[in-house]
Amino acid sequence: MPQSASEVTAAGIARLAGVGRAAVSNWRRRHADFPKPVGGTETSPSFALSDVERWLREQGKLAEVPLRERVWQQLADSPATAAATLARAGFALLLLRDRPSTWQELTARPDERMAELLPTAVEQVASARFGDDRHALLARACLEFPRQAIPFLRSVGELADELGPRQTYEFLLGRFLDANIRQYTLTPPGPAALMAAVAAPPHAAAATVLDPAAGAGTLLRAVERPAALYVQEADPDLTALAALRLALHADAVSAVNAASAVRVHARSGDTLRADAFPDVAVDAVLCHPPFNERNWGHDELSYDPRWEYGLPARTESELAWVQHALARLRPGGTAVLLMPPAAASRRSGRRIRAGLLRRGALRAVIALPAGAAPPYGIPLHLWVLRKPEAGQLPPPEVLFVDTTELSGAGGGRDRLDWQTVHNAVLDAWLPFSGAEGPAAPAPAGGAPQPGRTGVSRAVAVIELLDDDVDLAPARHVPPAATGGDAAELERVRARLTETLRLTGELAPAPAAATAERAVWPTTTVGELARAHALSLRAGTTTAVPAPTAPAAAQPPPRGAVLTEQDVLAGGPPTGALPDATDDEPVRLEAGDVVVPVLGGGSVVRVVDERDAGAVLGRNLHLLRPDPQALDPWFLAGFLRGTANTRQASSYASTATRLDVRRLQLPRLPLADQRRYGARFRALAAFEDALRLAGRLGEQLVQGLYDGLTEGTVRPER
Repeated sequence: MPQSASEVTAAGIARLAGVGRAAVSNWRRRHADFPKPVGGTETSPSFALSDVERWLREQGKLAEVPLRERVWQQLADSPATAAATLARAGFALLLLRDRPSTWQELTARPDERMAELLPTAVEQVASARFGDDRHALLARACLEFPRQAIPFLRSVGELADELGPRQTYEFLLGRFLDANIRQYTLTPPGPAALMAAVAAPPHAAAATVLDPAAGAGTLLRAVERPAALYVQEADPDLTALAALRLALHADAVSAVNAASAVRVHARSGDTLRADAFPDVAVDAVLCHPPFNERNWGHDELSYDPRWEYGLPARTESELAWVQHALARLRPGGTAVLLMPPAAASRRSGRRIRAGLLRRGALRAVIALPAGAAPPYGIPLHLWVLRKPEAGQLPPPEVLFVDTTELSGAGGGRDRLDWQTVHNAVLDAWLPFSGAEGPAAPAPAGGAPQPGRTGVSRAVAVIELLDDDVDLAPARHVPPAATGGDAAELERVRARLTETLRLTGELAPAPAAATAERAVWPTTTVGELARAHALSLRAGTTTAVPAPTAPAAAQPPPRGAVLTEQDVLAGGPPTGALPDATDDEPVRLEAGDVVVPVLGGGSVVRVVDERDAGAVLGRNLHLLRPDPQALDPWFLAGFLRGTANTRQASSYASTATRLDVRRLQLPRLPLADQRRYGARFRALAAFEDALRLAGRLGEQLVQGLYDGLTEGTVRPER
């Protein structure tokens, strides 16, 4: 393969070397021979990849550029747009996957001949998967495959041999979306899997599924057994990329299974103004529509036949998407839409909400925890709808599910216990919908159904048809009693008492007086790393929510990730490895020292046997000391000094970042290090006890408040 003339930014250099961006900035300052910028801007320069590779190798910081990084740099450096280049790669991967012998024959030819033959081969494989829609999709790849693109496509084929065609495309698409993160609103995999399981349960027959606002195709990719997929997206480039993603996710098309292969129908355009599938009736619709759009076509669509339940107000674009989804369903089909919580209660939409209830079209409203999907700061809702069937009476009840309190320790995007949320929703929805037998009728008066108190409740439609028609689950699902009974609170109190006693025992002894401040010769972490007294690694793994909450007393599972929040909170690893990751994860070992690099704080963690084997998460640095040269607790203790972290921090407009290599510690004999280390370890145990006492105290106080107000605790105690 010819030498790439690609350029790379500081972030790309950091990925190549497995370090943070601060380290790259430090190299530029300290090394006069560091490659000079060849492009970019003053604040975000770019460098010649070949020069960077050579410098990193000479410094012993790089053995070989990973193939995936080289391929991505070739894509980014292509004279065509990144989207067009990625589409070409997707079609090439589809050919490689569906017709491997044809791909091998083509790659055996010179570049000029391969460029001549490739369009015909690609058109044939695209025809089998996309039908007549292939013409518009191929147009996004500039219709032809010029000779200049062939070296890149050969590299893509090499990467596919290493990762597989689907995983290669997922990697390149993920990088593309990350580079354009502000341009696209993406649905995370967790909500996508839940929406697909609600609309098209895995055990059900293969379904035809439509996503009228498909984005990158995440929702349709989550459907386990599709019969056909219908894609519409306003952005033509994203339409092509989503279609290729879905085609590569499906089984390969061959002469044997061509008739039963999943067909992907993909068209671009504004769905509300220019519906690409006006005559289609599908089994299921999945949709994450744009929120709060004022210019959705209210005036020109006033008499559109899709508004069967009423013309949505100009401020109710989401209700236009709801009715579009219902219009594209076959009778009895299911639609699941991700909705903003305001759509459940805005007065301007109450007439349409009432119509959906009276006709039996709205079957469930599910509140998700904040952090489930963008915008991450609010708890979004799922609306589950069914197309009414002629001659059938409307169902008398609507299911409400509230999972906002099932978000795991601390809540938030990075600490979401998504598997618990997923299971809770399906445990409520499947019996109610009849997917696992008939749903139990709600007791008279809309009282909570037997089951998981505080999570779900079936409510009679007649109760909801008041002046507000408020469909927010929080209004209809009574919370579970949180206070506990007196015996449970007594157990918390006893544990708090024991913890306070232990805290007293662990309290540090009075500090010994000293005549003058100690002065030591010092060194830095960077100097120790160069002397091989310790090794330094940067965490590159972005954790996803773990399937289950970790137990503090149990060793972490193989895929557990220690996140920045875990270190700051002093808790066990709570993250999980994503399905695909760009980098080899960094595994923790007992005695490692972990330092967060953002926020300018002074939290440091020494890894013990409980955390050993977990993966180091992003925004964390790992220092692995040589036990014959450095005591880990001595190292961790001195790294926590306020003056130390302050002098090693750099300050940007929005964040403070710690340059771990600049942290200092004294040069002391190992015996003296161990004396300091023992004291630092005792301080850490005292800190842990204080943290636990605080949590138990908060639990006891809130439990007493809740118990008194809920009637489970008497005031006489």
